Amino acid sequence: MILGLDVSTSIVGVCVYDSNKEEIIKADYIDLRKIGGLLNKAQAVEDYINQNLLDKKIDYIFIEEALMFFRRGGSTAKTMSVLQRFNGIVSWICFKSLNIEPRYITPISARSRCGIKVPRGKKAKEVVIEHFIQSQEFQIDYTRYGNVQKYCYDIADAIVVAKAASKIMLDI
Repeated sequence: MILGLDVSTSIVGVCVYDSNKEEIIKADYIDLRKIGGLLNKAQAVEDYINQNLLDKKIDYIFIEEALMFFRRGGSTAKTMSVLQRFNGIVSWICFKSLNIEPRYITPISARSRCGIKVPRGKKAKEVVIEHFIQSQEFQIDYTRYGNVQKYCYDIADAIVVAKAASKIMLDI
């Protein structure tokens, strides 16, 4: 089984994927939006892992790599620094709790391995969620105004990471 994580300081997307059966075992999220402080957020992630994932027979952990470059309209250096630190903390928590050293995959590589192409000018998150709306691989929740719930984007990214990881493990 593969644990795929989409790490951010607001919502962490979680996917446990059975690569043998090509089946999503768990598609979930950890909501950190109301938790203050990086270490308190990390504690929430650790609590989630200890309460929800220790009973799963996870063989590999793949985490979406944090942004490493600037782009127009993107994150600031401060935001990128915080995300890198948090990504490292979550990596350590995974290693400590599950005794598995995480591997990393870029979002572009993960989407590519899953056959999701983002046309020029389109937002990747929108293309990914549209893929899952069409495939109906997990339940997508909507706001009362008909918009996709924010956490669904993170779950979708975690699924892409886990499925891409499955393809990577086949290549090894």
